[in-house]
Amino acid sequence: MLTIREYVRAKSLEEAYALAQKRNNVVLGGMGWLNLQKRNVGTAIDLCDLGLDAIEETETDYRVGAMVSLRAFEQHQGLQTLSQGAIAESLKGIVGVQFRNSATVGGSVYARFGFSDVTTILMALEAKVELYKAGVLTMEEFAALPRTQRDILVRIIIPKVRRSICYLSQRNTKTDIPVLTCAVVHREGETFAVVGACPRPAAIYPDGGVLAEGITEETARAFGGKVAAEAVFGSNSRSGADYRRKVAAVLVRRAALALKEQEG
Repeated sequence: MLTIREYVRAKSLEEAYALAQKRNNVVLGGMGWLNLQKRNVGTAIDLCDLGLDAIEETETDYRVGAMVSLRAFEQHQGLQTLSQGAIAESLKGIVGVQFRNSATVGGSVYARFGFSDVTTILMALEAKVELYKAGVLTMEEFAALPRTQRDILVRIIIPKVRRSICYLSQRNTKTDIPVLTCAVVHREGETFAVVGACPRPAAIYPDGGVLAEGITEETARAFGGKVAAEAVFGSNSRSGADYRRKVAAVLVRRAALALKEQEG
C-alpha cells in the first residue's frame, strides 16, 4: 500500500526541485504505476499548477509538457501526422483508455521503466528531455543518468524531421506489459531500429549498411538478425531471453518491410 505523509502542490519548478532532493519525497505524475507500489512517501509533490499539461508546436519541434496525459499524447493530430501513426500504435496497448487518461508522459519517461513503450517510441523519434537543472538531454543521455540524481522533468522535445517509422510490440495478452518493443526508422538515407522491454531499457541499433541496397525480404531478415545478435536480452516472468531474441529478429524484419510499403 502507498502511504503519503504530506501533499504539496508546487508553486514553481524551483520549489518542486528543492522538495524532490529529499530521498523520501516523490514527484507525482498520473500515479498510474506509483499507487501500485508498497512504500512510505514523505512528501508527494504535485506539478499540476505549473502549466506542464500542454503540447506546444514551434517551427522546429513539438514540446510535450511532463503532465500531458498519455491519451492526449496519443490523440494529438500533429504528432500523429509527424509519426505516421506510430505514436498511437505504441500507446494503444498500455492497459486501457481510462488508464491513459490519467498516466502522464513525464511519469512514464522519468521512471525509466525497462518495459516502456513510451521510451521506445520517443527514442525512435529522436526526442530530447528537458530537465529543470540538467537542461536538455537526448533520451540516451537521460537514461544513463544515475538514479540518485534527482531533477524535475519539464517537457519532451520532439523534432520535426521527415522520416518513415513503424512501431511494433509483442504482448502475451492485449493490454499486458510488452514482452518486446520495436521501432524501425528511415530518414536521410539512414535506417535504425530501437528495441526495448528486453527487459532492459530501449537502445538504438543502426542497420550498419545491411539495408544499403534497399529493403527486400532478404535484407530485412538480415537486419533483424543483426539487431537480435547485438541486443542484450534478459529473462523475467513474461519471457525468457532466448524467446525475446527470436521475437526481436521477427519484429525488426516486419517493421523494415512495413517501411518499404510506406515509402512505396
